[in-house]
Amino acid sequence: MPLDTHMHADAATSADPDLAIDAKGLTKVYRGQGKAQDKLALDQVDLQIPRGSLFGLLGPNGAGKSTFINILAGLVTKTSGIARIWGYDVTDNPRMAKASIGVVPQELNIDPFFTPEEMLDVQAGLYGVPKAERRTKEILDMIGLADKRDAYARTLSGGMRRRLLIGKALVHNPPVLVLDEPTAGVDIELRRQLWENVVALNKRGTTVVLTTHYLEEAEELCDHIGIINHGKLVAHDDTRSLLGRLDAKTVRVTVRETLAIVPEKLAQMGATIHPQDGISDGPTVMTVAYRPSAMTAGQIISAVTEANLHILDLSTEETDLEDIFLQLTKHD
Repeated sequence: MPLDTHMHADAATSADPDLAIDAKGLTKVYRGQGKAQDKLALDQVDLQIPRGSLFGLLGPNGAGKSTFINILAGLVTKTSGIARIWGYDVTDNPRMAKASIGVVPQELNIDPFFTPEEMLDVQAGLYGVPKAERRTKEILDMIGLADKRDAYARTLSGGMRRRLLIGKALVHNPPVLVLDEPTAGVDIELRRQLWENVVALNKRGTTVVLTTHYLEEAEELCDHIGIINHGKLVAHDDTRSLLGRLDAKTVRVTVRETLAIVPEKLAQMGATIHPQDGISDGPTVMTVAYRPSAMTAGQIISAVTEANLHILDLSTEETDLEDIFLQLTKHD
């Protein structure tokens, strides 16, 4: 049975909103205690997440991802700006905003003396879901824990607990599901199972927001990506376009010859020389930053040999997430 991703009748009186999440100028300042300085955790964030998307919010630890999520979840009060979930303002209509979102936290905060069935029932009760409308069995089936419905949570594996947290976030049938670093510290097999669950939910209509610092996860799963760094949204685009912008590799070539200037063809490719401290002769190290979609490492090697240079060493480096952050924030 597919999940009904609409909420109760009063939440879907007309057409569903185009935006699942809409943040404008969202700012959060944590006041310093004593002589400690204030900390600007979110700085004028404008972020629109379309209904039905699987959205990746990327950033290094401490970038502001969790603050953003906690404001949406009603756990942190914004300093200024606007945040709406499913059209409901988190300040003006907190009850409906909270009813529109389910948050799966990083921490495995599960009462060890409850069974999965009891836990989902209690959570549904906290959200005021009438017993006749509870979907405990359906959710247990969906997260693959139907056979553990009567087992104490303390006997569940880490992967089962993680799936149970997803189940808890779904009891009130929210149209928006947020997973905060769901695969931090989990093994590859569990990560794959989690993604199968998440993709299936998204295909049924749930808007999914995923925070992660694993670029490969976001690249594989998400249709849109936002990158946050030092509290600022430094990039926001559909995944293919964003990764196209970040299409970059570096080739590092050591040649036998001592060069004072870069040969013309290599200079046209953007090659630069890296002098070795205190050495006026001997091998020369050159680097070329290039876009694989426009140039190949083979073309660079050909240009080196055409310049009658002899290669002693060659290495390539792919852009990683840290490089991407540097690339996107170097003009700040």
